[in-house]
Amino acid sequence: MPARYEEAFRKIAGKYRHTAVLAAQNNMIPYKSEKGRWISSPHDGNSWWTGGFWPALMWQFYASAADPFFMEEARRAEGLLTAEFRAFTHLNHDVGFMYLLSVGADAKLTGDPQAHTDTLHAASLLMGRLNPAGFIRAWNGPDQAGYAIIDCMMNLSLLYWASRQTGDPRFARAAGLHADTALREFIRPDGSVSHIIEFDPQTGKRLREHPGQGYALGSSWSRGQAWGLYGFTLAWLNTGDPRYLSAARRIADYFCAHIRPDGLTDCDFCQPEDEERIDNIAGAIAACGLMELSKAAGVPAYEASALRLVDGLLDCCEWSGDRCGVLTRCTASYHDDGAGQHTNIVYGDYFLVEALAKLSGTDPMLWL
Repeated sequence: MPARYEEAFRKIAGKYRHTAVLAAQNNMIPYKSEKGRWISSPHDGNSWWTGGFWPALMWQFYASAADPFFMEEARRAEGLLTAEFRAFTHLNHDVGFMYLLSVGADAKLTGDPQAHTDTLHAASLLMGRLNPAGFIRAWNGPDQAGYAIIDCMMNLSLLYWASRQTGDPRFARAAGLHADTALREFIRPDGSVSHIIEFDPQTGKRLREHPGQGYALGSSWSRGQAWGLYGFTLAWLNTGDPRYLSAARRIADYFCAHIRPDGLTDCDFCQPEDEERIDNIAGAIAACGLMELSKAAGVPAYEASALRLVDGLLDCCEWSGDRCGVLTRCTASYHDDGAGQHTNIVYGDYFLVEALAKLSGTDPMLWL
């Protein structure tokens, strides 16, 4: 594998070794960086769904070099995240993102018993969001009882993990119910996916699609495609169910057909041609999923597409001190929702680092 990927990983780790000190000094969990400083989450404080990616970055760096600085920083952030168990009200289906990649990573890499218990706690919270009609409820709003989103395919790994750890099949059964609903209701004939589907919370019947973070109703929000691609790949890795592998391949084929010539990813694959709206987070997630899918399906073309994406991402990295993070041109939502457009966002850095770790042979695969 080209040495430039290992070198890029080392450069990012070196930059974070310096800039993570700023986060610790302010006892915060960074969400994005602008003008030489870290900025915290735009909503819900430390219950914001992206909080787990900061300690996940630290654990990726720790897995590579065993630098105790990164362990200490990860655990500092974990303390803030586990305090949200007691606050509770803002927690939602994204406890998978928040805790599998933080305390779950801690338990995996160090064997810490409290981290293991905290991860099981998070799995129980996610299990509690299962609607027996066949889906995991996404959010908590009074009018959102029937909402489910494609992102949740990534959260299911927490439930599969919990069944393996406890021997209790209920967690995996809950994950399977949701995955089967997503397989049936979210994937379109062309391989693109819907972001939000609303179900009747009493019967589980599909009611309508919502546009979500993409360009418009029925369009193709690229990060949603990436969640589906990687999420169904993970479902296959957790279960061996060939239906999930087939679904991942359908979504991957659609995604790969829309990679730009420069290796970057439009925020929505249906956005107007005169709109320059890039989301490098989507490209980074897809690169990780494609590398795992390439191994699972035995299709080298998926890894080749992943390398195209990684090369494009590296061209968008900022190594100077103007930003605390690295990856630029990250966009949270096509229509500005206050969470950031064309900027550095921490979970974009996380997935770039995960992709580089896969290429360098150090990835601890925190999702399993």
